[in-house]
Amino acid sequence: MDRFGLFSECLLTGVWIAVAALPLLTFPAAFAAGTRHLRRHLAGEQGGLGEFVTDARAAARRGWLVGVSVWAAGALLWLDLSAVRAGLPGGPFVGAVGILALIGYLVAVLRAAASWEPGGSWRTLLAAAGRRTVRDPAGSLLLVCGMAVVVLSGALVLPLAVPVVGAVAAAATAVEARRLAR
Repeated sequence: MDRFGLFSECLLTGVWIAVAALPLLTFPAAFAAGTRHLRRHLAGEQGGLGEFVTDARAAARRGWLVGVSVWAAGALLWLDLSAVRAGLPGGPFVGAVGILALIGYLVAVLRAAASWEPGGSWRTLLAAAGRRTVRDPAGSLLLVCGMAVVVLSGALVLPLAVPVVGAVAAAATAVEARRLAR
């Protein structure tokens, strides 16, 4: 496998994911299509933008509900952090638990998206991904670090965060492939 070719494919996939995720509710579906594209690329199968768009549409049919749930979880975290700022008793503990819960949920969403196949149920994928998030702490930590790199890249140079999302998609693909190889 040409390593530079794989790296460039990851960066291109990150751009595709970012464009498909512009409606904000479609991020899980776009990520699922991106990881599926990378799996095809690694398997030596033919695939390109057309297949990515087809997969993104198929994943978005039910995947937009997962996108809504991510925004709802973010709103709950904002509410928790408001309690922390208001100085309520136990606020710092509730805030820390809220942050950890949101991070765990985001990891589960990434894992679910990385194992998505056309016709798959997002509910089933999320339930299984939640179990894998807890049972595979090394893979979960890799995805947390990948999300941190995207956030930090975006904080330093905003356009850099776009292709870095492809690296996170590659990490999620690798984490799920490692699980299947066990």
